[in-house]
Amino acid sequence: MLPLSRRQLLQYGGSGLGGVALSVLCQHESRATSAQTAFTPRVKRVIWLFMHGGPSHVDLFDPKPELSRLAGQPMPESFGEVMTRRKVAQNPLLPSIKPFRKRGQSGLEISDFLPEIANYADDLCVIRSLHGDSVNHPQSVYQMNTGSVLMGRPSVGSWVAYGLGSENEDLPAFVVLPDPGGGLKGGPPAWGNGFLPASYQGVTMRAGSRPILHLDSAAGFRTDQQRRMLDALQQLNQRHLEQRDYDDELSARIAAHELAFRMQATAPELVDLSQESASTLQLYGVDQKATNDFGTRCLLARRMIERGVRFLQVYSGDTNGWDAHSNVADNHGKLCAATDKPVAGLLHDLKQRGLWDETLVIWGGEFGRMPMSEQGTGRDHNPWGYSVWMAGGAVQGGMAHGATDAIGLRAQEKPVHIRNFHATLLHLLGIDHEELSYYHNGLDERLIGPTDDVEIVQEILA
Repeated sequence: MLPLSRRQLLQYGGSGLGGVALSVLCQHESRATSAQTAFTPRVKRVIWLFMHGGPSHVDLFDPKPELSRLAGQPMPESFGEVMTRRKVAQNPLLPSIKPFRKRGQSGLEISDFLPEIANYADDLCVIRSLHGDSVNHPQSVYQMNTGSVLMGRPSVGSWVAYGLGSENEDLPAFVVLPDPGGGLKGGPPAWGNGFLPASYQGVTMRAGSRPILHLDSAAGFRTDQQRRMLDALQQLNQRHLEQRDYDDELSARIAAHELAFRMQATAPELVDLSQESASTLQLYGVDQKATNDFGTRCLLARRMIERGVRFLQVYSGDTNGWDAHSNVADNHGKLCAATDKPVAGLLHDLKQRGLWDETLVIWGGEFGRMPMSEQGTGRDHNPWGYSVWMAGGAVQGGMAHGATDAIGLRAQEKPVHIRNFHATLLHLLGIDHEELSYYHNGLDERLIGPTDDVEIVQEILA
């Protein structure tokens, strides 16, 4: 017996085999809706500030007095063997590059590398015990973005778009603002849709009057003319689609034509920063050379969530980014100078515009750095224990959750695997991490993978 197509299932559904198959199909298609109706969401939108390359937790958010005491010595044997990428395990330990200080009323310790973000210490929830499974950039970028070290799975933003959709039909639900220097380790699959329908992949945008290439209408081509042409094209596309059993990728491409038409009117206004006051531009550092680029993208992120974009990713770091193998002081000094003020400005702006309680801000990279030195002044990759922080009305501010060991090598107290981090993120958005699934190759696939050992990090919730 030949397998029934989706179209045939819809035609013959009711009783018998067709009805059963249709029931299963509808069950899987409704999974996204049921996943986000179990409880009230704490936030509506996410801005993920992704520090590509691996910022050093022991130099930014995880002070280690013992690391300073043992500086210049080999790692004590009591810490055991550790997998490293460049065989640096026996290199001398390198102390934190800049001093840590207690900040705000909470006394949360933050490095002098980040004086502006430090002013918002009482708003930060620092997870100091995050850990993953790979010492390499591409695999770690994929795991942080998709839950797996393997390429080809849906990104977090795609899952959120699938589960919640967009609040604005004229804009995508999931938007990515890459570093203009390019060079993301692992490439665009980090924000890809994987096996989800293609309409859920991240849409990349950039600053300037042309946020998306080839979006402008041809010169002299009126909007009403284009509308009539698009309507005729969509009718032909629909016939083509019906003949191909409503193929998901083809459906997504047809929908993209319609979205692109609507974005021709909305996108230029979206990226027009002339609407912002001089004080706002100054707040984000748009008026300064060092902070202009990242500040502009942080400001665009705020403008997008105001207009209903559900999930934003803003990348810092080109080909090498925060990958400080040879000189932490120079590498992190430049990147902190470029991002510190814009990030602090974003936090302040969300508060003053009443967006704080409904927005979750995430800051972090694909892993941290090793406590031992590399090339004397640098550090190798460390996925075994590192820091990210979250901020917004839905999480506890002024706190550090968990801890790495005495030298910052491994997550030791209250460890948080990336699967648990993702489950907590979905929970804050009102999504049940066990229910949000997609039927693929005979399996109910989930962002968090097998659910047996996945837990929400309840302690950080406000």
